[in-house]
Amino acid sequence: MIPATFDYTRPASVDDAVRALSDAGEDAKVLAGGQSLMPLLRMRLAYPDALIDVGRIGALREIRDEGDALVIGAMATHHEVIRDPLVREHLPLIARATETVADPAVRHRGTFGGSMAHADPAGDLPAVALALDAVFLVRSVRGEREIPAADFFVDWMTSAMEPDELLVGVRVPKLGSGWGVHYEKFHRTAQAWAIVGVACAVRRNGDGVEEARVALTNMGPAPVRASAVETAVSGRPASEDVFRTAAAQAAAGTEPPADLHGSSEYRAHLATVLTARALSAATGA
Repeated sequence: MIPATFDYTRPASVDDAVRALSDAGEDAKVLAGGQSLMPLLRMRLAYPDALIDVGRIGALREIRDEGDALVIGAMATHHEVIRDPLVREHLPLIARATETVADPAVRHRGTFGGSMAHADPAGDLPAVALALDAVFLVRSVRGEREIPAADFFVDWMTSAMEPDELLVGVRVPKLGSGWGVHYEKFHRTAQAWAIVGVACAVRRNGDGVEEARVALTNMGPAPVRASAVETAVSGRPASEDVFRTAAAQAAAGTEPPADLHGSSEYRAHLATVLTARALSAATGA
């Protein structure tokens, strides 16, 4: 199908982009890598009045060190994130999860910020951002504000950003020594969306677990922290028995969807199994 008619703007700077968004009104869309938006346009599931192309704004591609955190520019591609030495050293969970996104062609075009702003609960990176307590940096003509990941993902493909706001970067606290990470994903084919995914970071203290962070992909209209699991493993030995018992609570408080790929009950079962695997892999148990 051919997309509906829209006005096209390619701003040269962030300031130009936010002005263009403000001028275009509520029916504008931002084009980053286009891997999510372009199919929607072609199928006329999205029909914006204006398209703001931020692909030429180099400042949005930066990945920089801010001491206790990294800021990943919204336009950094998945490929760039995977290969970045700062990300691999300080945020290995992001690197590992990003390696599972779609296929090489998509990873070379798709962007870190685009995956977040799209807010698809089946996307891999929103759950990772939630597990790592990321903060989203958004800008408009009114200025810049910060949105914690716990507040950013509101509903199915809905974020807390206003229509005239542009995601410029994501600040993610570094993981220090003693942390192990893993992203466990169950999907039909290598390129497919996750039926269920588990983002996991565990800090060990000797043979025990000092702190755990677990977030789930595609277990509701937005990514969700498995708080019951985190509590159940904290202060306990890092063992498979402990992890299996804790993982039995993975689906507590979730709203797993039902579709052609699996029922809600099937996804709840997957969450239990994958959480136990992720905990074991993160700790080497």
